[in-house]
Amino acid sequence: MVLSFLRDFKNIQKFIWEFSIRDFKARYLGSFLGVLWAFIQPTIQIIIYWFIFQVGFKSVPIDNFPFILWLVSAMVPWFFVSDSIQNSTNSIVDNSYLVKKVVFRVSILPIVKVYSALYIHLFFLIFMIVMFALYGYFPSIYSLQVIYYLASAIILVVGLSWITSSLVIFLKDVGQIISVMIQFGFWLTPIFYSLKMVPERFHFFFKLNPFYYIVQGYRDSFIYHKWFWEYPNLTIYYWCFTLIVLVVGTVVFKKLRPHFADVL
Repeated sequence: MVLSFLRDFKNIQKFIWEFSIRDFKARYLGSFLGVLWAFIQPTIQIIIYWFIFQVGFKSVPIDNFPFILWLVSAMVPWFFVSDSIQNSTNSIVDNSYLVKKVVFRVSILPIVKVYSALYIHLFFLIFMIVMFALYGYFPSIYSLQVIYYLASAIILVVGLSWITSSLVIFLKDVGQIISVMIQFGFWLTPIFYSLKMVPERFHFFFKLNPFYYIVQGYRDSFIYHKWFWEYPNLTIYYWCFTLIVLVVGTVVFKKLRPHFADVL
């Protein structure tokens, strides 16, 4: 499925973008503020966390860097990852009427949800760059590296979405399991705390979390100014994990696809 999909991917790009824009608008259809809620909710969440940790717990700068910037640089990629996974999990169920259309490529439905989350992510990337500039930290050559980490996150999320979106059709509990796992992932990923605060003997287990690579990559791009090839072992592990997820996602989706219409 991957090879055939990649062959046709360029030809259906326009359709996916148009579909994702329609999907993005439909999510907030009927609300007074419309699509603004997509940006308001994450912004409020960042403000709340900042208030709790910096004002309430009086968090000090981490590595001599303002805590709010250190926090935002990790929250922004996490919002994208969590939003993509949660929404893509139900992408086929939410569009069940399309499954019975023989000519429709159902495998793009999870990708449409990822693209929808991408619009919000791009906004927050700009928002983050502005925040850094207000504190006197301007983009550097390292900032361009965020393109690599964003592409890395998209590939991993697409593989995961093919697995979860196909399984949830047959096992409704998958949606709840994903929500719980995202909660665990949120606290097991060093977003609010530095890995230096964790005993060194546990660092290996934290780095097994593939989203650690993405979150740390964003910080390396905007704060620490390190290139991804400076972590060869972590990079090799991440891509091996991602390719395995992509292959498993392809196999699972291909095996279950013929039964979607019967169950839905």
